[in-house]
Amino acid sequence: MDLYNTDAGRLDKFIFDHLQPDRVFLIDVGKAINLICNFLKENCFKDAAPPPPRVLKVVKGGSSGKGTALKGGSDADLVVFLSIFKEYRDQELHRKEIIQEIQRRLEEFKNKNHQNINVLFEDNKWPSPRVLSFTLYSRDFENSIEFDVLPAFDALGQVKCIKPSPQVYIDLISSSSSRGGEFSPCFTELQRDFIIDRPTKLKSLIRLLKHWYKEYVCVRYKSLPPKYALELLAVYAWEQGSRETDFNMAEGFRTVLWLIQQYKRLCIFWTTFYDLQNETLKQYLRGQLRKTRPVILDPADPTGLLGQGSRWDLLAREAAECLSQKCCTNNYSVHHWDVPVEVKMEEEQSYCTIL
Repeated sequence: MDLYNTDAGRLDKFIFDHLQPDRVFLIDVGKAINLICNFLKENCFKDAAPPPPRVLKVVKGGSSGKGTALKGGSDADLVVFLSIFKEYRDQELHRKEIIQEIQRRLEEFKNKNHQNINVLFEDNKWPSPRVLSFTLYSRDFENSIEFDVLPAFDALGQVKCIKPSPQVYIDLISSSSSRGGEFSPCFTELQRDFIIDRPTKLKSLIRLLKHWYKEYVCVRYKSLPPKYALELLAVYAWEQGSRETDFNMAEGFRTVLWLIQQYKRLCIFWTTFYDLQNETLKQYLRGQLRKTRPVILDPADPTGLLGQGSRWDLLAREAAECLSQKCCTNNYSVHHWDVPVEVKMEEEQSYCTIL
């Protein structure tokens, strides 16, 4: 299962054989997610002091929600939207006590009601943690399932819409100060929807990138850009360079690796959920797009600059190493797609890529 020794022409088979989750794994993940979701909705806050928090909804994010899970491992992000959070600041002020309550109830849940499950919690040393991380084990599952549970303010509400009201983002900007991405869990549904309906093969490319990142980059380096940045680069590469449902996997892989090497010039954002029509958002986005490269804006959260302050140089170093391996060069010439790194906006007189 060595990617670097895999023929470039056999990457599709490599993904199918080694990275694509099998049916048993997907069933286990589904059961585990349903178990925790039902716990959060029905058991978690029923004895809380009045007024008790009410779970408005639980949204599945992460690789399981997006359909990009790797074989043998799944990061199931469950975002719990609570009635007691009336605005973004409430989430920041009260999430610690909510996380502590969820952990306490999970301990009771596993000990009293379900002797066939075990939950191991990850130590969290932050004074105000954003997430409760744990691994769920059960005799009913062949695989252990890793969970991140995040309490969040229901900024989008119950009504699904293609593009939220600009006021949602104006309120976000005024609440975020200098902490970009602080409230990104509020937009998990949009982050998931941005990926989930993409072609199957594009999600396979994302799996390949995540495998490369895990097996060849994370084992060597620290302080790296997040995996989510690689997902967005894959989407961008496909949108700009192919748009075919059955593209050449080696070319797609090589394109993303090439883009990583161009990190000092990257400036990418999407107008799927927010745009330049509102003057307040327009001025804010101008400021974001003028920041030090690379600029990759979370398509669901304009405050989220992915990978800012991270060691892109180390990621680029391993990308260069990968490009020289058999998986990118074997037996025939593999070219990257013709993808623009910088596209000039006449209005801004600066460079960015607008999708």
